[in-house]
Amino acid sequence: MFESRGEKAFGAAITIILILMSIVALVPLLSVISTSFSSKSAVDMNLVTIWPKQFTVASWGHMIDRPDLWKSFFLTLGSTVIGTVLALLMTALLAYPLSKTEFRLGPVIMVGVVIAMIFKAPIVPYFLTVRGIGLYNNPLVLIIPHILNPFNLIIMRTFFKQFPKDLEEAAFLEGSGYFRMLFQFVLPLSKAVLATLALFYGVVLWNQFQHPLLFLQNPDWFPLQIKIRQFITDDNVIMAGPVTIGDQNFNERTLRATTVIFAIIPIVLVYPFLQKYFVKGAMLGSVKG
Repeated sequence: MFESRGEKAFGAAITIILILMSIVALVPLLSVISTSFSSKSAVDMNLVTIWPKQFTVASWGHMIDRPDLWKSFFLTLGSTVIGTVLALLMTALLAYPLSKTEFRLGPVIMVGVVIAMIFKAPIVPYFLTVRGIGLYNNPLVLIIPHILNPFNLIIMRTFFKQFPKDLEEAAFLEGSGYFRMLFQFVLPLSKAVLATLALFYGVVLWNQFQHPLLFLQNPDWFPLQIKIRQFITDDNVIMAGPVTIGDQNFNERTLRATTVIFAIIPIVLVYPFLQKYFVKGAMLGSVKG
């Protein structure tokens, strides 16, 4: 397709802007990575920029040997996986009937969903409600409050509304009920939106900070983000751990950089597998209301 000179100039300008924005976003990350692999003397003298100085893995060795870090990691990993699966299940079970015009209560429920999306619950009543149902100092608070998100529900409902009615009618003629229709026909054909919402839910569950900060007091139940907060704010906590034989070629700054990178690695590793579904699922869920 022929492009005019103005369109080419506009495309080039957008490309340059995106490259500059990528560099701005990438430089701080590279700086943190470089710090985690640099010696303590290089960091103390502020020699590290975007490339490690006096390369060493001492910080990584110290942090990987810490049982408290791994405990928080596996707690966060378990809550993320279980929470994402439950969230997708609950979202699908509610979105499918809401996508049907014959479900008379659908419009009323959707009004409530939109209100819940626009108006967030005040923090004090929310805290009292969550504590009242027994989730205070309970690790289930990392999962249950996140298993249904109004925005994600609207995306999945809109996606389901685009399914051909002929396919569903043919399945119903063969004796399929709504549950069988959902799990055997609809969901297997919904990989794009499921992968998109899995990423949405997974990122929220993995990075959650406010809920554990408000509701968890027992250090044994601290997820990874709260553990990282401890490392950043308390030098004694981050320097604790197994005794290293010989010279300890790390300090508080290198250890903090290591924990930050340690926390984002799983999301970075998972995203490429979901990327091909991400844009497609998000766009399909935004075509119709």
